[in-house]
Amino acid sequence: MEHVIRTFSDRSRVAQTGMFAAIALLVLLIIGMFSGETEASVSEPEIMPTLATVLFEAEDYGLPRPMHRQDTTLQPRETLSGLMSRLDIQAGDAHRAMSSLIDAGYIDTRRLRPGLAVSTYTDEDQLTALAIDIEPGRRLLTKRVDGSSFLPVEIKSKLFTTQKVIRGTISNSLYYDGRELGAGDQQVVDFAQVFAYDVDFQRELYPGDQFELVYDVMVDERGEEIRRGDVLYAALKGGAVDKAFYRFTTGDDNVTDYFQYNGESATRFLMKTPINGARLSSSFGRRRHPISGYTRMHKGTDFAAPTGTPIYAAGHGTVERASRNGGYGNYVRIRHANGYQTAYAHLSRYGPGIRSGKRVRQGDVIGYVGSTGASTGPHLHYEVHINGRAVNAMTLKLPTGRKLEMAPEMFAEFQVRRDEIDAARIIPNLPQPGVMAANDLPMATVNAVENH
Repeated sequence: MEHVIRTFSDRSRVAQTGMFAAIALLVLLIIGMFSGETEASVSEPEIMPTLATVLFEAEDYGLPRPMHRQDTTLQPRETLSGLMSRLDIQAGDAHRAMSSLIDAGYIDTRRLRPGLAVSTYTDEDQLTALAIDIEPGRRLLTKRVDGSSFLPVEIKSKLFTTQKVIRGTISNSLYYDGRELGAGDQQVVDFAQVFAYDVDFQRELYPGDQFELVYDVMVDERGEEIRRGDVLYAALKGGAVDKAFYRFTTGDDNVTDYFQYNGESATRFLMKTPINGARLSSSFGRRRHPISGYTRMHKGTDFAAPTGTPIYAAGHGTVERASRNGGYGNYVRIRHANGYQTAYAHLSRYGPGIRSGKRVRQGDVIGYVGSTGASTGPHLHYEVHINGRAVNAMTLKLPTGRKLEMAPEMFAEFQVRRDEIDAARIIPNLPQPGVMAANDLPMATVNAVENH
């Protein structure tokens, strides 16, 4: 604050400046500094002026002119020194500012990750302050205080977990429409995974289908969203499926899964399609072979996808074979319970550690799409066998997963968690035109409520 006082040539204003400096210091001690504009968020706590505004922009505090602010992020393979050079910060200022943070033990430049948010404040060509968002809720600030000296400060924000509700109608795609409403990439992917056993998102999702998801978000004291978390609720109401699922971790085996209102797991014995983002290019049944020209039985389903697309184990089991297999090219066959087998052909390469005798769990990557063997282009040839007989995987009725009603104490715990999630779904002023109402549950859930 002494530096601020010296900027005044009129000695009669020193007392007034000191008063403002004291207020600024008090703000630092109470709320810390989180610069930047505040977006609309889940909650609306009182927003106080940020320290960056108080110290660097308010004319009342005696600064000769507003500071010039630059916001950027650390790029891949870029050092913090390189970033400062990219922003045309004088090398001496950059070194002293960073050294103050390093000497205070606030930062290890060897462990900085790409994407780190960095802000610089300059007065003409002189660096006045450097701010680094080192992790959610933790900001580092170092400010010039006396000539060439910099004073480092670590500012921590208390974080809170709340829930965000998104409801929409499919007009383009689940990914596009979900992202437009504010969901992150991971939340959309997790939503699709919940329904991986019930719907093929490339062929069974139609315009007009309604969806809803609830997920955790972490916010700071101002209600600003810091990061998104787990999907707690997923509902899809359309032509192919009408279901809703709640996230719950079972107490006996500590497994997290998604369950319908009545406690039935979303998990099935086998996944309907062991690949994401693929196009069904050839169905099960008799067809004219594209290479030999003969009409013969096609014992599997083909999914066209780019080379390198991950292929997942359709269910828990043991790898029986992972090797070259004639026209199948690179080939994996997995033995499951109850006489089931699944096979995956034309792989470009195998998944990590995949070999004969390897135990795999549903969803493990067992290989990647390729065009090895008798193939005209990159695709997955997928087969399901029951007691040695090939069956159509797309029409197969598969055994369901766990039913919590079979364990009354567990089901009671699930009901408590289910009701908590339903309470989070009731948001004032929703719905808006064109989206599901909070009480417009998919019919599968409505029936469960009425029959409960």
